Amino acid sequence: MMVAKEPAIGGNAMDFEPTPSARVLRERVEGFFESHIRPRNREWHQWVEQRGERAPPFLADLKHKARAEGLWNMALPRLEPDEPGLKCSNLEFAPLAEIMGRVPWGSEVFNCHAPDVPNMEILQLFGTPEQKRRWLGPLLEGATRSAFAMTEPDVASSDASNIATSIGRTGGDYVLNGRKWFASGGSHPECRFLLVMGVTNPEAERTRRHSIVIVPTDTPGLSFERDIPVFGQRDPVSPTPEIALRDVRVPVENLLGREGQGFAIGQARLGPARVHHCMRAIGACEVLLALMLERAKRRHAFGKSLADYSTIQEWVALSRLEIEQARLMVLKTAWLLDRVGNKGARQEISLIKIGVARAYQNIADRSVQLFGAMGATDDTPVGRAFTRARLLRIFDGPDEVHYRTIYRLEADETRSGNRDLGDYHFGPRSHL
Repeated sequence: MMVAKEPAIGGNAMDFEPTPSARVLRERVEGFFESHIRPRNREWHQWVEQRGERAPPFLADLKHKARAEGLWNMALPRLEPDEPGLKCSNLEFAPLAEIMGRVPWGSEVFNCHAPDVPNMEILQLFGTPEQKRRWLGPLLEGATRSAFAMTEPDVASSDASNIATSIGRTGGDYVLNGRKWFASGGSHPECRFLLVMGVTNPEAERTRRHSIVIVPTDTPGLSFERDIPVFGQRDPVSPTPEIALRDVRVPVENLLGREGQGFAIGQARLGPARVHHCMRAIGACEVLLALMLERAKRRHAFGKSLADYSTIQEWVALSRLEIEQARLMVLKTAWLLDRVGNKGARQEISLIKIGVARAYQNIADRSVQLFGAMGATDDTPVGRAFTRARLLRIFDGPDEVHYRTIYRLEADETRSGNRDLGDYHFGPRSHL
């Protein structure tokens, strides 16, 4: 639906102009959002945050409407013809994710939410026919939820090779022992299984020690210890539990992919997922900017409108600059993912992970400052956006890990061409 012209200069010329069909699809998602989702946002917050309900009663009806209109499973480029949904490329889906990201629950209406989308992707890539039937099928239908359990409290999980949960083979079973936390969505009442990463061969090389197994949430020995509040808040959309695994036994048929492939599978789910996260964040930033403008026009201080102060005008201008920069970076990354896959877009994936989170945090910080005391409450999305933006600099790998990736790729002589830069020096010392 989106057209990207053949690169012309340095292999980087791109065209993000949507095709007519892509433009129509975006208008349809926009129309559905404005007609059915935004008008229910206040009600959703009342049900979820005031009454403690994880799934408001009207959510199922909205999902049914979205699917009936063909707006379903749009974030899965590998969707098979016999699977329900509308197959979109990463570049086609990116602007749709931005629309959905304007509210925290928007993506779920279209079955395009995390962590289920990346979990569906790796089940598509690595699952056996039986695993796809039993686990992937219900996710595609929106009948169940899932979680990805990698992070552990006792090791630096930013280096996934540190993961220490043991997965030992005993006859026809795997037996799991360990502790996980921040398994997003794991304690949601509709979550039916976890994808658990652990060590199957501690003697193998660093990136081949780990495997991923499917663990049903009702398996004996699996217990949800607590939902972890983050900055004093609990995530109602995708709760982050701490999980204990004590002699949890599952059949060897629950192995996803091959033994020792866990690290690679974990990496495979992160590329498109980061595009989705980033575009949703940009959608949230657009809401914050609109709220900032409305607040500035309505409030007066020291005899004039806040909008008349140069500081406020600068905040608005900087926010627009950061949104536009972030959006273009993510569109480029989506375009590359469609053309060359995760490996070819590694640097861009790391760049957007850092750049979008920073833009989000900057805009959220300005919003809090402009809203004053109200910005610290739950009366607007400003306070929650502030905490969410800060978390994005940690989730899916902290900034520092991505700095390292960017540097390594930037310094790779095979990519830079190992050029002689002596001609750029004009002093008596012509070498670095």
